[in-house]
Amino acid sequence: MATGVTTQRAPGILANEDYSLYSSLSEDELMQMAIEQSLMDIPRPAAAQSLQKPTTTRRSQPAATGEAAEDRRPARANPQAPTAYPPSGPLQPTGTDTALSAFITGNGKQCISWRRYDGSIFVTEQVYEPNPVATAIMLGDVDTLTKMMKSGKNMAEEDKDGWLPLHEAAYYGKLDILRMLLRAYPGTIDKRTLHEETPLYLATIRENIDCVQFLLESGAEPDIANKSKETPLYKACEHKNAEIVRLLMRFNADVNHRCSQGWAALHESATKDSVEIVEILVQGGAKIEATNIYGVTPLFVAAQSGNVGPLRYLISLGADVNTQASDGATALYEASKNGHDEVVEILLSQNADANKPNKHGLLPLHLAAQCGTYGIISMLIPVTSRARIKRCGISPLHLAAERDRDDALELLINSGFDVNATLSHDRSMLYEDRRSTPLYFAVSNKNINAIEMLLEAGANPNIDTINPLLVAIRQGCITSMKLLVEHGANIDCYIATHPTSFPATIMFSMKYLSLLKFLLDLGCDAESCFTCQYGSAPHPVLPITRSYDVPRRASAPRIVQFCEMVSTPDISRWAGPIIDVLLDYVGNVTLCSKLIEHLDSYEDWAVIKEKSQLPRSLLHLTRLKVRQVLGKERLKHLNTLPIPERMIRYLDYNISKEI
Repeated sequence: MATGVTTQRAPGILANEDYSLYSSLSEDELMQMAIEQSLMDIPRPAAAQSLQKPTTTRRSQPAATGEAAEDRRPARANPQAPTAYPPSGPLQPTGTDTALSAFITGNGKQCISWRRYDGSIFVTEQVYEPNPVATAIMLGDVDTLTKMMKSGKNMAEEDKDGWLPLHEAAYYGKLDILRMLLRAYPGTIDKRTLHEETPLYLATIRENIDCVQFLLESGAEPDIANKSKETPLYKACEHKNAEIVRLLMRFNADVNHRCSQGWAALHESATKDSVEIVEILVQGGAKIEATNIYGVTPLFVAAQSGNVGPLRYLISLGADVNTQASDGATALYEASKNGHDEVVEILLSQNADANKPNKHGLLPLHLAAQCGTYGIISMLIPVTSRARIKRCGISPLHLAAERDRDDALELLINSGFDVNATLSHDRSMLYEDRRSTPLYFAVSNKNINAIEMLLEAGANPNIDTINPLLVAIRQGCITSMKLLVEHGANIDCYIATHPTSFPATIMFSMKYLSLLKFLLDLGCDAESCFTCQYGSAPHPVLPITRSYDVPRRASAPRIVQFCEMVSTPDISRWAGPIIDVLLDYVGNVTLCSKLIEHLDSYEDWAVIKEKSQLPRSLLHLTRLKVRQVLGKERLKHLNTLPIPERMIRYLDYNISKEI
């Protein structure tokens, strides 16, 4: 019967709200404390120990070659812990609770710890019927096992997982019992579990060296693999156990056997940074250029993992430093991507080619820029061909700007990379906004530092299909707008694919009157907003469904007028204030019938309609004329002009229009 206790709001027990009190403890220490406290002073019947059959696990091989393979090595299940969920009892886990760990306490209680939805931890206790054979093997009780065998107990009988007592003995490292069982049942020496694991395999993964040696000397086959085609030699390399590797090699283990992913033992040892084992394998005939199913060699995985020792050793044997995986990635590419400075330095010293692209056309320098590894970028710049970069259709500047790698961006700029480099057509088409320049990436990310660096280095803000200034307006980022305008951004820019009769800058700032006024102060063309092909005649109904966003592209794009744009549902309620602001920057204009209709729709807007009546005041027309004479460039720096302060305020609309 299962019983359970909870830590939730119990005195002296660690609950969710108490974690801040134990901030100096690790997660494991917190877990142990919670488990110990949850079991404290709780009377329970003693639990007999049972030995559930362990399910061995294996390392997942990389799912991709050029990409960094995540190293997943699930820990072997606690051999003494139950694998099933606890039966019903006083406190049961629900569907929202998460099992954390199975364990046996010092006094033999078998438990599972759980985390509830609110973060608190509770523990359920398990009681199982003991397995007398497994218990005797774990305890090393030769006498009990001998009595069982004499009484007729069949020690060659499999359990539901295909395990024999011989497997148990090998797994727990009980050499005396292993000898006894093998004498009685010599034909079981290579017997496999349901996972195709032999006693030798189990002894190897548990690093029971005496058992490994005895099994090999007794004739165990060293090359029988598990379901994943991993042999004992492969697992010995995974565990970095050089002594077992030597034993297996002495008994002629196949050094070039490959697992289901095509990895040989040399691949595994290269990832483990074990030069000693690499040397043993090579001396035993391991092929240094062996490839897995993705075309990856041991040198490649050593570079990918940043393991300098195996890398140097393999290079000394003549391993190809320019080896490429099936996706075109090189060892240098992987080392650059993963930030292994010393590996990159070694590979370059051995004339590794920095101009080999992967299947996506990217070079090691691209990945280094994307990751922002300053030292690697510094090493790659001198050996990377600018012509090769141009053929890639993307500059390292693009990737540095896209990932906000400001240090890398600065280094690349100072090294002379073209700040006006554009994406190739194919790469630009991967982005919905058809962006093209590094500046666009920086503006899109609101990275003021990067924007400033690029503009000061000569970036042209008017190259992209959609002007970066429009992106800054959409973001409402006044700092970006100022920087772009100061460096020549076209304040009257349009979008060629979505034509309008008035600047797109006005279209994008309609909902933000302060931004609209900022643009008009700098000389944005307001007069075009009052040019209408229909004039005082009735306007036809037009199929515009979105206003503030760029109008949907039709099969034959038509030019959208200001009165049409301002009539859309989500802009029309702002029509009066928008027209009011625009009227301050135009002279004698005539409102079309649609704009008059808007102003007539709300009585408070009557004053705006009156303001548009002709003729406009001489004071207003004079201001417009002076601003026109000054020009847009000088309007950007109005406060620095050698004119009286009162005149500056007048031109900047800071003096009341009423005199």
